[in-house]
Amino acid sequence: MDKLRYAVLLLCLCLCACRHPEVEYMDFDTFQIISVNASRYFLEDGSLNPEVALMGDTEWDGEQTKVASTQAATLVRDLLGVVNNTKLVHIAGIFQGHDTDGSPLKQSGKLIFPAEGPIKNLILVSHYTIGANFECPSETFPMEALLATKGYAVVIADYIGFGITAQRIHPYMHTNSTAQSVVDMALAVKPYMEHIGRKPESEQVYLVGYSQGGSTTLAVMDMIQDFYSDVLPIKMVYAGGGPYDLAATFDVSMDLGVTGIPCAIPMIVQGVNEGEHLGLDMKDFFKPRLLENYDKWINSKDYTVKQINQNIQSNDLHDIMTDQGRDKTSRETARLYKALLDNSTLCFRPTAPIYLFHSRQDQTVPFVNAMRAEEYFAGMDIHKDFGNYGKHAMGAIRFILTAYKDLP
Repeated sequence: MDKLRYAVLLLCLCLCACRHPEVEYMDFDTFQIISVNASRYFLEDGSLNPEVALMGDTEWDGEQTKVASTQAATLVRDLLGVVNNTKLVHIAGIFQGHDTDGSPLKQSGKLIFPAEGPIKNLILVSHYTIGANFECPSETFPMEALLATKGYAVVIADYIGFGITAQRIHPYMHTNSTAQSVVDMALAVKPYMEHIGRKPESEQVYLVGYSQGGSTTLAVMDMIQDFYSDVLPIKMVYAGGGPYDLAATFDVSMDLGVTGIPCAIPMIVQGVNEGEHLGLDMKDFFKPRLLENYDKWINSKDYTVKQINQNIQSNDLHDIMTDQGRDKTSRETARLYKALLDNSTLCFRPTAPIYLFHSRQDQTVPFVNAMRAEEYFAGMDIHKDFGNYGKHAMGAIRFILTAYKDLP
C-alpha cells in the first residue's frame, strides 16, 4: 500500500471513529452508494408515514388504501401498544451479485438502520411480489423498515430485474437466484457497516419475508445453512404467506380454474423459464391477448401488480392460459412443472427456529402452502400462526407487526 493511500485510509478510520455523517455514507469497495435519505416510520401524531409502501391488495382502490393505512395504525396500537419514532437512515446502493447462471452481475438494494445508537443484528428481508420498478426497495420506503426502528439494520435486495437491472426479466419464483441476491447483498453490507463504524453487536442474522419473500426467505435459509453459516449464522426466521410449494399451488389453481393474482401466471412461467434457462416458448402457455401484451404489461416494469391484473381483466385461467399450458402432462408444461417442483422451498431441514404465518382467508397465495410447510417441517422448531387475518395484503401488515413485536 503506498503512503498516500495509507494516509487516506487512516484519515477515513479516524473520521469513522468520530462518526461524522459525511463519512457514514461514503462508497465502500463492496457497497457503492446511490442515494441517502433519513425519515421516520411514524409521524409525530402516531399515524403511519404516507411514504411507507404498504403491500397493495389487488382489490383496493385509493380510498381502501387509506383505510388499510388506518387499519395498520390500529394494528400497531393493538399489537405494539406504542409507536417507535426512531429516525432511520436509508441507503440505496449497488453490490456485486450473481446472475442466474452464476456469473457476476451488479445489483442494487437498500440498507436501513437507526440514525443513532448501537445496531443489534442484520435482518435480511426478502421482499414481496412487485410489478413496477418504482416499487422496488431501492426506490421506496419499504414497510419492512419498521423492524429497523427496534435497533436493527435491515438489508433488502431489489432482486434481478429491478433497480439497476430493471431492463432484465425478473426470474420470478426462481428460488436460487433470488436467494443469492439476498445473500450477496448481506455479504456486501457486512464490511460496509464495519467500515462506517456501525458494525452489529452480534454476527447472527434474522431472516424475514412475506409472500414471494416468504418463499425466498426459506430459500435463503437453505442457502446460508449450506454455504454461508460461518459468516451469516441464523438466529431466527420469519416466513409469511409464501408459495413454498409451487407445484401444489399450480395444481390447486388448475383444479379451481381461477387464480387470486392473475399477473402471477405469466410472471411465474417466464420467471422460472428465465431462471432455469428452459427455453420455453410463451405461445405454448399464454392466450393471444396476454401473449401480445405481456412484454409491455410485465417486462416494462411500468405497471404495478394491481395494474397488471386490471390489464389482464380476468382471473379465469381459461382466459389466460392455453389448454396445453394448463395440462401438466403436455410436453412443455411437464418441463415447467418439473421446474416448479425443483423450485419448491420445502426441501431442507432448518437448523434455526421458524415463525410460520399464513392467513386462512388468503385468496392470493393458497393456504395449501402453509399446510404443506407445516407437514414438511413437522417435528422441527416451527412456531405456526394460521388465523383468520384477512386477505393477503392485510396479512402482510399483521405479519410484519408480529415479527416486530417478537424481535428482542
